[in-house]
Parts: sequence; C-alpha cells; structure tokens
Amino acid sequence: MPRTDRLFRLLQALRVLPAPVTAARLADETGVSLRSLYRDIDSLRAAGAHIEGERGYGYRLVEDGALPPQMFDRIEIEALVLGLSEVAHMGDPALAKAAAAVLGKVAATLPDAGQQHLLHAVSQVRRFETRFAPSPATPVIRQGCWREEAVTIRYTDSDDRSTDRTIWPLAIVYLDRRLVVLAWCCLREAHRMFRVDRIAAAELEGTSYRPKRVGLLRDYLALLKRGPSVAPKA
Repeated sequence: MPRTDRLFRLLQALRVLPAPVTAARLADETGVSLRSLYRDIDSLRAAGAHIEGERGYGYRLVEDGALPPQMFDRIEIEALVLGLSEVAHMGDPALAKAAAAVLGKVAATLPDAGQQHLLHAVSQVRRFETRFAPSPATPVIRQGCWREEAVTIRYTDSDDRSTDRTIWPLAIVYLDRRLVVLAWCCLREAHRMFRVDRIAAAELEGTSYRPKRVGLLRDYLALLKRGPSVAPKA
C-alpha cells in the first residue's frame, strides 16, 4: 500500500474508532507493524494533525489538520447525529459504514466543546429491527445511478410474474415501509417504480444513458407530484 494511502487510512481510523485507540488496534486497521505505526503517527503530527496519546496508553485525534474546522451550533449537531443514526439503522451495510465514517470526520473537525456535544447528543435512534431488509441488488442499482449505466434485473411483479428487464435507474427512494427504484423501463419504454425486495438479481449492463438521466428524473419527479394515483408501477 502506498504510504500516502496508509496515512489517510490511519487518519480515518483515528476519526472513526472510539478514543483512545491503542497502537495495536491502529496497526491492525492499517496493516502495518507497530514500529511503522509509530512512525506514521509522527508523520501525521508533523503534517499538522493534533494527536494526543503515547505508547502504552492509546491515541486520540484532537484536531485534524487535513480538514477545515467546522462550526455547528448544538441543535445542528443534534440533527447530524439523529440523521446519521437513522441511516445506520436502515439495513444497508454500506450506508451504515459510511454514516459512521461521516460522523467521525465531522467530529474530527469540531472544537472540543462541539465534540462533547456530539458524544453526548440527546437525540438518539433505537430500532429493534432494520427498516429495510438488505438486498444484494441495492449496491448494483446504486452503482448504476452513479455511473448512469443500464442495469439488467430479474423482477417479480404484483401478479407473481417474473420477467427480465433492462432499466435505467434514476434514483433510490426510501419510503415508509419499502425501498423502491425510480427508473426508465426499456421493456415498457416508460417510467416505472420497482420494489427492491422483488428484484431477484441485478447486473450492470455496461451501456451508458448519461445524456438522458437528468431530464428523465426531472420528468418522473414532476409526475410523482401529481399524486400516487398516477405514479407508474412496474
């Protein structure tokens, strides 16, 4: 691993892991020896990161020189914690990991008082079950949206009929009780809404629809504003 990437990974570990973090844990996270880990800590300190701690005690990132300082008032911090906690409980492992990473980065840019407010936020989310069951189709569809690339899916409709479709995924929408994909269906040549729990398989096709995505999504959202009775379903 290039040294720059290793230092970035170490910095991210210091942002995310509960402090103080032992040298052994940091070495395990970055895949280096303890001797290399100590040298990397010194390098980050020389670059401007304020890292408290020492060998045998553990380390804590007090001030992150790689990120500009952030100023949030207390209610804004509460909103951040609440929103990211909700994301962590949605049932998507990738989003849960990303939410923890974002919270760690935000904490690293706050002054000491802000960090204390974040650690002791009164707004919490506790769910006894995830809102949406994890689906192997979700990461593929997300990549399709990001890349603006067609996705081939095996879909079972409300009449229990299974079909293979090629779709242009436009957005992933988290409704109250289900996860859906807003898309252009190449089979029907029309906007369609697909339930993710009914997608048995999904695969990137490799065909780009990039010139059309913005306009298609804008038209679809305008259609949805007219009410659920006109919302197109698969």
